[in-house]
Amino acid sequence: MHLGKASLAALATVAITLVVAACGQGGSAPPGGAAGGGAAGGALSAARCAQNKAAGKITYLSGYQYQASASILEYVAASKLGYFADLCLDVALEPGTGDTSQNAKLLASGQATISPVAEQDLMQARANGIAILGVSSYSNAGLEVLMTNPDITALSQLNGKVIGDKGHFPATVEAMMVKAGVNWGSLRIVTEGYDPTVLPRRAGGLAALTGFVSNEPNQLRASGHKVTVWQPVNYGIPSSLGAMAVNPAFAKAHPTAVEDLLRAAIHAYAYCSASPAHAAQCVGYTAALSGPTYDQKLNEAIWTTETQVIKDNPTPGQPLGGIDSANVGKLVDLLHQFKLIPDSVTAADASAWFDNSYISAIYKSGTLTWPAP
Repeated sequence: MHLGKASLAALATVAITLVVAACGQGGSAPPGGAAGGGAAGGALSAARCAQNKAAGKITYLSGYQYQASASILEYVAASKLGYFADLCLDVALEPGTGDTSQNAKLLASGQATISPVAEQDLMQARANGIAILGVSSYSNAGLEVLMTNPDITALSQLNGKVIGDKGHFPATVEAMMVKAGVNWGSLRIVTEGYDPTVLPRRAGGLAALTGFVSNEPNQLRASGHKVTVWQPVNYGIPSSLGAMAVNPAFAKAHPTAVEDLLRAAIHAYAYCSASPAHAAQCVGYTAALSGPTYDQKLNEAIWTTETQVIKDNPTPGQPLGGIDSANVGKLVDLLHQFKLIPDSVTAADASAWFDNSYISAIYKSGTLTWPAP
């Protein structure tokens, strides 16, 4: 589904401050471990611990299996490092299939509590009567890209060419191509499988192939193939990365649990991004959940690529996880352009489908508060 090496500089996207834990005991998060008293909730006050325990079992549903993407890896790591337990959260991890519309339906029905759902996908779900709430987003850049062989130096050179996709052409990539001067009607769009080497092999006269910036380009690079990656964000096309949605009824009933789910995940994001060794450790957690065929090296590349995209394209004026309301409006325009939501849906309508208050509550002066108050 869903690149740059992680370094200590990645921590600039989210500063973590370790504050004194409640109950009269100091608490800080040791490297690779949890803060405070684990399941006893030593990292927060007794009252907040009780509120979070009252939320009961929380089901986190991943976007696509246990791929080491932003919005997946940090939630697995938060569980394995004990961060959820520190905040008295009982979180069950479940692997998704990659079907965002299905995840949205499971959230709306209450069968899942929190799951990655891109901002644009959330809008389409809401426009179709599926009630879910956006609570976080890492970046206005997206993962969907177009790849070409190195001889293509301008997208307009693709006029009249064969372009491959996965059966559904990404609106963000199409918008980028049209903006760059591609005559859309001149293209021949064909459905390709999941082997990206069809592009460097020029199978069937293929001139370009859609994909995800953290996946296919890394696969091709690892196999010695060179391709040029064209990213919609560089053409001013709106998207989102690492966006999270929740069941609205759960969020209303248990606001501290939603805050602390995000708090623990962002704390784990910082840990897993701190160094290549930490990234490898965190990917080890997803590998253990996935079985022997899991490609750990590729998944480390997926994580480092996506966190680099996030670092390079932070949501303006927001801490890590904060939703950019201007981006929501731009996405409404994009979805109108491609007839993906009714024209009657306005930017004001869409803004009501997102709530930044949960992210705002876990930061103080732009710094993530860890542990919880």
